[in-house]
Amino acid sequence: MASPSLFRLFHSAGVAAATGAVALLLAFGNPRVSAEESSAEAIDGWIGQLGAEQFAVREAASRSLAAAGPAALGPLAEAARGGDLEVASRAIDVIRGYLDPPAAAGQGAEEGKDAADQTAGGEAQEDAPLTPQAVALALEAERILETLAEGPPGPVSHVAATTLEYHQLGMHEAAQERLLALGAKINDNYLSMASGKRGLEAVIDTRWRGSAEDLRLLPRLRNLRHVGIHGLKVDPPTLALLGRLRSLENIQLYGTGVSDEAVAALAARFPNAEIDVRKGGKLGVGGQRIVGPCQITQVVAGSAADRAGLQIGDVVLSMDGVAVKNFEGLTEYVGRHGPGESIEVEVERAVAGKVPQRFTTTVTLDGWD
Repeated sequence: MASPSLFRLFHSAGVAAATGAVALLLAFGNPRVSAEESSAEAIDGWIGQLGAEQFAVREAASRSLAAAGPAALGPLAEAARGGDLEVASRAIDVIRGYLDPPAAAGQGAEEGKDAADQTAGGEAQEDAPLTPQAVALALEAERILETLAEGPPGPVSHVAATTLEYHQLGMHEAAQERLLALGAKINDNYLSMASGKRGLEAVIDTRWRGSAEDLRLLPRLRNLRHVGIHGLKVDPPTLALLGRLRSLENIQLYGTGVSDEAVAALAARFPNAEIDVRKGGKLGVGGQRIVGPCQITQVVAGSAADRAGLQIGDVVLSMDGVAVKNFEGLTEYVGRHGPGESIEVEVERAVAGKVPQRFTTTVTLDGWD
């Protein structure tokens, strides 16, 4: 059986004489093809030509698909997943063209130009209104590119993610304002302890008034290095969304209900990032993470630790009988427990001029808010 490339070569040689003139006309004549004229059969034909040997044929197919309208988006998405990088790249490029909706016909555009002309490169005045259909089409194209970008790591997801990054470059400020209005906490002077670089920190907690769909604004934030989701359930699409935030160095998932498999998939995308996953219980103390022993350097007023009588300077020796070597061990143990669960904490407290006091106290954990 001939290889795909040989098949293309023989097929191209056999039909070149019959299609050459038509292909050149399509490629350089910039025909107008309306959505009504674009049948499913025609769209499938153009999809098949995206990987043709002749450059003119590939260009003609791209132009026709760029003007075909909503019916082309589904087949283009399937073509991008088909395994042929040439076809995938062209399909993604055509989808990208739908991200910038044309102005309403006859308002701000030169008379006689239709929506297909503007999509293919015609320019409308900035004040020209957008048709609802064009806006809906742009949103659908963006959603398709997001799905491709959130797919399995590889050339296709990389091309889709890069395409979205360029598209979203100018959307940072609007996205930040919207996220803040919905209850997100954003710090634009976050210092990453991993790299020493500054960037953005975004924390979504129980004060969040938005939906899972609104979280799709996160990739529009530039230089986002830390994302925390506290006390909210995270579904697989949202977790996949985090996989697109390639500047991330720290991810906190507290009380989100994510599975171990989902976290492992996220870790594969961020091999150098710190991913902190906790069941949702909160003790309310601070300390030196790696250096032992586990000495408490901060107690949050009104927290579970405060109510249990823990104090700054206390050394945590064990939890439920399990030895705690340092503050990182404390964090890991607490992270296995949810809000409302209780832990027996063995503490050593220094007493001036006396032998250190040892005692056990029961802590009922709070939840992350």
